[in-house]
Amino acid sequence: MKLSWTREHYHEIRATNNEEYLLRLLEREIQQRDERKTNLLLQQATLPKVAGTPFDWKDIKLGQGLTREYVLHGGFIENQENLIFYGGVGTGKTFLSSLISLHAIQQQGKKVKFYTVASLVNQLLDAHEKGSLSRLFKQIEKLDVVILDELGYIPLHKQGAELLFQVISMCYETKSMIITTNLQFGQWNHVFGDPILTEAVIDRLIHHSHLIVFSGESHRYRESLLQNK
Repeated sequence: MKLSWTREHYHEIRATNNEEYLLRLLEREIQQRDERKTNLLLQQATLPKVAGTPFDWKDIKLGQGLTREYVLHGGFIENQENLIFYGGVGTGKTFLSSLISLHAIQQQGKKVKFYTVASLVNQLLDAHEKGSLSRLFKQIEKLDVVILDELGYIPLHKQGAELLFQVISMCYETKSMIITTNLQFGQWNHVFGDPILTEAVIDRLIHHSHLIVFSGESHRYRESLLQNK
């Protein structure tokens, strides 16, 4: 039965009768299994470190009919919808995507993976060169949520753009994606370098998606000013 916690800690349980002992023992075993699963999911997600401060929604503009609870607690995941975070550098896009991921893992047991666009494209190109691309695709297929951070910061070469498009197409209507970007859709061609490919990417991403606009100033810049006063 693979009761690893029970094997090592059975003698620590205190109870007044056999039934109570067995119940407490199995409850602790289940609790430990859940904790191990959550820790493994967190490790595999490779999320950025999240500051202990609460998220500030003041400068966040949600689309019509969208609520904070629906976003933060993963309602969009159940409906296999996408979130597109648009805004300047340092406005909280990565922070919010990480908070959403933490909730999805800890409360729903979802499989999440955080990538910067540059790191994913590099992995795709490396896997393509080594002949292991199908294995990487299978890993992505098993996920519930894929986060693509910093779309627009670095222009992609042709092969990298095409491989990223394959990932986006694979995720289309099968799982949720969170995209963070500092570019409007009309500027995405600067990233993908091909108007037809860019149109195909946008078409798949905006279908079943919600646009969330981050309109504030850079939190990092503001904190730097406060520290220097």
